[in-house]
Amino acid sequence: MRVVLITGISGSGKSIAINVLEDDGFFCIDNLPVRFLQEVIASLHETGRDRVAVSIDARSGGSVADLRAMLAGLNRFGHDVKVIFLNARTDTLVQRYSETRRRHPLSTHGATEETDETLVEAIEHEREMMSVIEDLGISLDTSDLHPNVLRQWVRDVVGAERAALTLLFTSFAYKHGVPLDADLVFDARCLPNPYYTSDLRPLTGLDEPVAAFLREIPSVQRLVDHIGNFLHTWLPFYIQENRSYLTVAIGCTGGQHRSVYCIEELARRFRRAEHVLVRHRALHPRPGPG
Repeated sequence: MRVVLITGISGSGKSIAINVLEDDGFFCIDNLPVRFLQEVIASLHETGRDRVAVSIDARSGGSVADLRAMLAGLNRFGHDVKVIFLNARTDTLVQRYSETRRRHPLSTHGATEETDETLVEAIEHEREMMSVIEDLGISLDTSDLHPNVLRQWVRDVVGAERAALTLLFTSFAYKHGVPLDADLVFDARCLPNPYYTSDLRPLTGLDEPVAAFLREIPSVQRLVDHIGNFLHTWLPFYIQENRSYLTVAIGCTGGQHRSVYCIEELARRFRRAEHVLVRHRALHPRPGPG
């Protein structure tokens, strides 16, 4: 089993690190007490898990010092264990706590107002507690790091490949409004409408007669080509921003013909390279045979 332990100073980015590993397919456990580490790893191993990430911090109390022996035990059982210790300058941590207005886990619970002085004391107290395990793995200073840079650094250290971005192509009817979850919206109402051809009116863009009709219209193909080229150009930039999903919506008046055809064409083109899902918001499910 591959085991990644995320630890370090509170406020240095452990949540970002554990979340990016979860996105990449690791089974993640946050704030696990040290005394349960070996037991939990053994239990997960029995269930067939092969990649696990665990976050441990100062809230484990005095048991943090026991982590060295526990990790040695995991190595003896054949697990591939990697430790990432996240750290940051005190002034950076103070600023982060000020921006989020969260209390440091070691600050005095009885205080009615967390002053800069008590926060600094809590940070330094935590540094002293965590110093006993700082040399167990790779130390990363997250001061002044953009979250996306930290995400990539964690991936580089762990050797995790990024989970494929999911492209969700959806058609919709403008008469019902633009979908709220759409990231990119394109308008197909400028194209010739099969609705005004009597034989095609009861059909949809999923039917071959409608597809054949639209396929012969140069402006339809140009619109599909332009949207496809746009996505080919800009998808790498969305991936760099650590997007897990990108929803591309194309609308027409009724959501039955033009938008459906365009979505199907784009999905066909991108299935070879991306994980693609297709949804048609204005189409009702067709009954099966029988």
